[in-house]
Amino acid sequence: MMKDIRFHISLYVIIPIIFAGIAILSIIVTYNTTTYYLSKALNPQWPVVWWGMLLIAFTLICGILIVKLMIDPVKRFIIKTEGLAIVKNVSPPNKTAVATDDMGKYTMVFEQVSELLSKVEARQLFPDIVGQSKVMRGVFNQIVKVAPKESTVLITGETGTGKELIARSIHQHSQRKDQPFVAINCAAIPEALLESELFGHEKGAFTGANTKKPGKFELADGGTLFLDEIGDMPLETQVKVLRAIEENTIERLGAIKPTNINVRFIAATNRNLDKMVDSGLFRQDLFYRLNVFPIMLPPLRHRREDIPLLTEKFLNEPGRDRYLSSEALQLLMTNDWPGNVRELKNALESAAVLAEKKILPSNLPLSLKRNESLNGPTGHSNERIRDAKGNVDLDLRIKAYEREIIVDALRRSGGVQVKAAGLLGIKERSLWHRIKKHAINIAEFKP
Repeated sequence: MMKDIRFHISLYVIIPIIFAGIAILSIIVTYNTTTYYLSKALNPQWPVVWWGMLLIAFTLICGILIVKLMIDPVKRFIIKTEGLAIVKNVSPPNKTAVATDDMGKYTMVFEQVSELLSKVEARQLFPDIVGQSKVMRGVFNQIVKVAPKESTVLITGETGTGKELIARSIHQHSQRKDQPFVAINCAAIPEALLESELFGHEKGAFTGANTKKPGKFELADGGTLFLDEIGDMPLETQVKVLRAIEENTIERLGAIKPTNINVRFIAATNRNLDKMVDSGLFRQDLFYRLNVFPIMLPPLRHRREDIPLLTEKFLNEPGRDRYLSSEALQLLMTNDWPGNVRELKNALESAAVLAEKKILPSNLPLSLKRNESLNGPTGHSNERIRDAKGNVDLDLRIKAYEREIIVDALRRSGGVQVKAAGLLGIKERSLWHRIKKHAINIAEFKP
């Protein structure tokens, strides 16, 4: 059997070498031709001209061949891809659109395909987490990087953002995925019982301890222990948790000797641990030990483009046969959601009970209509969102909500419409039309 002796050379190397070789060949031949004719006392002008014309033709042929062999397949790919409806509906992350030249079109299509594949990857790798926004894909990228490692992870984010889902995803993508995942909410267990829940106890360790009981650390041995709301853990317990993390040993309450454990730690909190450390409410050494790889979950108001996907998921759960009206969806999109995904789910559950088939704004909880009070959502007077009879006009209210969210995006992006459109999850042209409709002055937001 013959040995394969083929070499693979990068195009970034071979193409410059080809053209550098042509340039060197032209210099050598030109020099030798000129020297030869001058030594014979002849005029070298026409031989050099003919050689130059031959060189131009040769270089032109090489260029055409390179374009034919390399650019043509790319062009065929672009033509086929542009015809796909699914790609047409995807906005490129960087608005290189509007480019009419070939390279501009190629770049735009490649960005659209990259954006689409990124969303598909998010659905495939994280089926339990609903989110295709840019910020959530950034979180998924962090999970993919840290999951195979043994690093301790600290997940921060507001209440209801889905911190436990992220912790479970890290476990499922880790080398410990076949081992137990044990979660404990440090805020839900009374202080007197928390140590027993974490470390376990021996029989007779305290009044009521009639049997020996393993704690969460032992139950998670070989797997992952998720310490949820660790910011609510008492300082006394923090000392023991720090020791368990550093020494990989624990002591049951009432035990004589320590127990070795092999656990990966993931912690989560909705509190600002930095400020708690400064205030003496959280141990600095434990904070540094937990904050090895931080992941910050964005609130729902910073990823509004995920709201339709979340809504579809919740309404498609077994036992529900409901769908949203466009007015109700618009109301959901403009709400700030201080309770985040959990609040959205509860609001939809409540609306599904009240609605017959189609969920209308009137079916949504009253908490979503808190901006119907004396002042409108953007500080507009009461009259601005009421009709002649004094009733609240839904269309005017939705229009006011839309204007507020566009103004907020423009303020955060410094008046750059491309960035603002990205924050809102809409196309730049759509944003331009909405800015014109609401008579928003872009200059007010530019530094």
